[in-house]
Amino acid sequence: MSEYDFFTRYIRFVATKTPRDTAEVEAMMLELERIAAEIEDADTFLVDRENLEIAARALAGLAGLLQQKILPEVVAAGHQRNETQVRWVIDTSMALMGNLTVRADAGDHDPSDVFTLPEPPA
Repeated sequence: MSEYDFFTRYIRFVATKTPRDTAEVEAMMLELERIAAEIEDADTFLVDRENLEIAARALAGLAGLLQQKILPEVVAAGHQRNETQVRWVIDTSMALMGNLTVRADAGDHDPSDVFTLPEPPA
C-alpha cells in the first residue's frame, strides 16, 4: 500500500466522475488514470513528451474541481485530516502542472525524467 493512496483515490474519483464529452477530456482522464496507476506502483510517475500538456491540463482540472467543489464541503464538515489531504492534493497537482507545462514549453523533456511527489501530509 502506497503512502499516496489518498492522492490516487482523489485522482480516480475525478477521472470517474468527469463526463468525457470530448476527445480531449477523454485523453486527460485516461492520463490521470495512468498517473494514478504509476503512483500506486512506485510513488512516482513518468509522462511521455506528447502527453505533457494533456497531463498538465488534467492535473489543473483535478485541482480546480477539488478546490471548487470538494474542499468547501470538507471544511464545512470539519474533517481536519481530509482537509489537509485535499489541500495537499490541490497544491501538489498545481505544482506538478507547472513543472509539466515548463517542460512542455521548453521542449527539453527527457523521457526518463521522473516526476516525484512531495512528502504526504502527516
